[in-house]
Amino acid sequence: MADPTPVFDDLRDESEDLDRLVAGAGDERWELSTPAPGWSVAHQIAHLAWTDRSALLAVTDPDLFHARAREALAAPDSFVDRGAEEGAALPPGELLARWREGRAALDAALRAAAPGARFPWYGPSMSAASVATGRLMETWAHGQDVADALGVARPPTDRLRHVVRIGVRTRDFAFGVRGLPVPGEEFRVEVVAPSGALWAYGPEDAAQRVTGPALDFCLLVTQRAHRTDLAVRAEGPDADRWLDVAQAFAGAPGAGRAPRTATEGAPGGGAR
Repeated sequence: MADPTPVFDDLRDESEDLDRLVAGAGDERWELSTPAPGWSVAHQIAHLAWTDRSALLAVTDPDLFHARAREALAAPDSFVDRGAEEGAALPPGELLARWREGRAALDAALRAAAPGARFPWYGPSMSAASVATGRLMETWAHGQDVADALGVARPPTDRLRHVVRIGVRTRDFAFGVRGLPVPGEEFRVEVVAPSGALWAYGPEDAAQRVTGPALDFCLLVTQRAHRTDLAVRAEGPDADRWLDVAQAFAGAPGAGRAPRTATEGAPGGGAR
């Protein structure tokens, strides 16, 4: 079993980068609108805080998590927004402290988890490493929304390898959640990391291929940019279709983002 410590460390570092971004923004900028319709910077951080605490509950008290998950899934269209609204109503300093406390507790719980343990979630159960990987993907994606709202360009890091991996692994889910036939053959995915390394998945001789910068692939699979604004390329009809429907997050299909050319350079509405 691979040592999960590197992904725990990467989640910590990704969260700290976003923490520095919002902590230095000034309280008034927490009210700025982000590309997610109806969500401010405060909503984005509140959502991360809420989800971190949900993950902490799954790790430390699975029975209580199951009970709360049943309540949440009874109203799937509102529970995410409700959690974000409640947190966003807090003063920025209090919300920031709540997020810091929750993610520190989750970090400690994941590091203390027994090898091989699995924890419930809103979909299939997950290992401690998978919980951390999912949290990193969400932290990076919602951090992108925050950066867009603040007008900040974030330098990409090789922590994106975790987002790429989720994006590749959720290929079949992205087709299935839209009622589309799942391709029967594996794809080859080759993306260039921020460091210049090549990250590759799937058979080298696959007919269906996706290539491009890792950053652009991550923006695509988290639906933070439209494919026409990205340097991700497909070879083969199924791979091309995947670039239209890809999503690394669970739940219903996201609306995605409109092309920048259609919105005069402004970010479009889309997935939360």
